[in-house]
Amino acid sequence: MDYKEEYQKWSTDPFFDAQTKQELAQIQGNEEEIKDRFYKTLEFGTAGLRGVIGVGTNRMNKYTVGKATQGLANFIKKEKAEARGVAIAYDSRHMSKEFSEETALCLNANGIKTYVFDSLRPVPELSFAVRKLKAIAGIVITASHNPPEYNGYKVYWEDGAQIVSPKDKQIIAEVNAVTDYAQIQTISKEEAVKQGLYHVIGKEIDDAYMEELKKLVLNPEVIQKEKDMKIVYTPLHGTGRMPVQRILKELGFTNVSIVKEQEMPDGDFPTVTLPNPEDKAAFKMALELAQKEDADIVLATDPDADRLGVYAKNSKTGEYMPFTGNMSGLLIAEYILSQKKEKGILPENAVLIKTIVSSNLAEAIAKEYGIHVIEVLTGFKYIGEQIKLLEQTHEYTYQFGYEESYGCLIGTYARDKDAISAVAMLCEAAAYYKAQGLTLWDQMLRIYEKYGYYKEGLFSITLKGADGAEKIKQMMENLRNSKIEKIGENAVIAKKDYQTQEGICYKTGEKIEITLPKSNVLYYDLQEDGWVAVRPSGTEPKIKFYTGVKGTSMEDAEEKLTALTKAIQEMVQ
Repeated sequence: MDYKEEYQKWSTDPFFDAQTKQELAQIQGNEEEIKDRFYKTLEFGTAGLRGVIGVGTNRMNKYTVGKATQGLANFIKKEKAEARGVAIAYDSRHMSKEFSEETALCLNANGIKTYVFDSLRPVPELSFAVRKLKAIAGIVITASHNPPEYNGYKVYWEDGAQIVSPKDKQIIAEVNAVTDYAQIQTISKEEAVKQGLYHVIGKEIDDAYMEELKKLVLNPEVIQKEKDMKIVYTPLHGTGRMPVQRILKELGFTNVSIVKEQEMPDGDFPTVTLPNPEDKAAFKMALELAQKEDADIVLATDPDADRLGVYAKNSKTGEYMPFTGNMSGLLIAEYILSQKKEKGILPENAVLIKTIVSSNLAEAIAKEYGIHVIEVLTGFKYIGEQIKLLEQTHEYTYQFGYEESYGCLIGTYARDKDAISAVAMLCEAAAYYKAQGLTLWDQMLRIYEKYGYYKEGLFSITLKGADGAEKIKQMMENLRNSKIEKIGENAVIAKKDYQTQEGICYKTGEKIEITLPKSNVLYYDLQEDGWVAVRPSGTEPKIKFYTGVKGTSMEDAEEKLTALTKAIQEMVQ
């Protein structure tokens, strides 16, 4: 069925409600809009669903959400795990609460117990809840840091991590097998409650989650000493407001200022262009408040509170300086490892886990503390998967995991990145270094002086719609089939193709073994510890170019990164 036929079906079939047909009537004659809404089915990928809210097969709506849920329900029934139940959380986005209800009632209609949070909660708490409740799965309705018109649907399995192979492929097959929206089952909420299938959760999970976070503290006496340290925080209209304020209060911090204009949940995200702590513009209000309060540290979490952005003061200039995800993640790693080593509690088989597009500084820090590094594909679910495997093999003891996109996990109570625990640990670290007369930025400079000036970058090319998807595909194929021996002034030492699982060292001609799962990623090792990685986004119409260099100073690293970025842009555009 082509997109025109799908449009006609949705416009006329009695199965689809009046509101759906009304929205479709408004775009009648708009060929481009009709094509974009119906040229494909919103793909249930390894990260679940994510798309623009609206009517159509390529949109987030109650029918596409219902189709995904029915497929998941069919899989859970095959696993005979209905009684274990599914935990469900949602964020502050438009339709999040409604989609969470649709999801719960579809599962209930299939005889599957659900545990639904009484109000919005962060992603990491859902991951924790799956483990705490011993549920078979978890679902979060969120589109993370995407623009306001987006929403999404992320699926977690019993270990608390997002689904990975082989479960992801098995669930995707079940979702794809739901070919008729009439196959979606549902039930009234009253009936679901009556049958003992619909359960509301909240405070008991909140309390247990907070207790786990407090166990991560390494220097409680330092927090008490520096409890008046000035902290500015913004939840960017998302789920972080309550848990961040609670954990900081319970740890003992007494001087926390919230950006009032961004405090309350709001799916329009009215004060920012993007609710993304990676975007410097999102910090405008927080930095204004920080200047007024003379804050020591400035923090922002994204709508589902799994990512954390950070600014801290340069003590020499008084300027607030931004941290990348690599910087904040590795500052936490250095703090944890140094303190554990000093206290004699760093295990001999300690391990740090990072993604292939994260900074090479991680290896330098790990070497300093004599710990192992495991590299995984992009996506925190692969870090969660490694934690599970390590618990089974006991080969290494997990200490820290992070990815460059502003996310990390300190303990093993959850299996997804957690901005709430990152806030707690960064504030503890800030207190520790303040007691030594240092800001977090001062400490970051000390890390660079110790290990080398590593600097990373990321730029994307956005290509929307069916034509854009084809262009991204062609761009990857062109790169894949080209032997690139130099990028700007940087000689390419080796190329790794994670899709074909083939790698080659250009100097020796030797093949490089790639043991990670297949993924549409190209990776280039460059001279002087530089690198470039290319991959299409799994959730947005983008192709992403990750870069890394090592310089002799901040200025040298900046110049190298700028030159490398320019060379890549000239190569692909």
